[in-house]
Amino acid sequence: MMVRMILVLDNIRSTYNVGAILRTAEGFGVEKVILSGYTPRVHDINLLPHLRAKLDKEIHKTALGAEDMLEVYSCGNIILELKNLKKHGWMIVGLENNIGEPNLVELNSLEMNKRLSDKVVLVLGEEVRGIDYSLYDLIDLFVEIPMKGQKESFNVSVAAGIAIYGIMNL
Repeated sequence: MMVRMILVLDNIRSTYNVGAILRTAEGFGVEKVILSGYTPRVHDINLLPHLRAKLDKEIHKTALGAEDMLEVYSCGNIILELKNLKKHGWMIVGLENNIGEPNLVELNSLEMNKRLSDKVVLVLGEEVRGIDYSLYDLIDLFVEIPMKGQKESFNVSVAAGIAIYGIMNL
């Protein structure tokens, strides 16, 4: 199955994580990236020029130009945006771990492969706390990356790469 993907970065704190995720998203052919919450914005015309230049420079350090190759836009109301995407046939998938959701499946498990749509909106949340609970009701499926070592999670940019690759290469 050929999977189309939109990526949502909601409340990501680090400009370097944003840049790294943009670079990975571009490399895997993600259609667009939506920035929401307090995620640092790239090319944000609503910022003062010196602040915009600072953020653009920091994001560019890890994006290495991918920020200009992708469709990237800011969203003021991610709940409305996700509802609209659902109306247009997109499945909302949250990347999480260690949560007690019944809709949580392991990345690339038989269960995930059975349930996944060919149009996926992958939601990534804040580095420490994860996806904001206000979005949980909109998420059709939660996916987690099985961990083999003693650590409980990956860095969000690393996790994004693993999940994007796993979902887009079913």
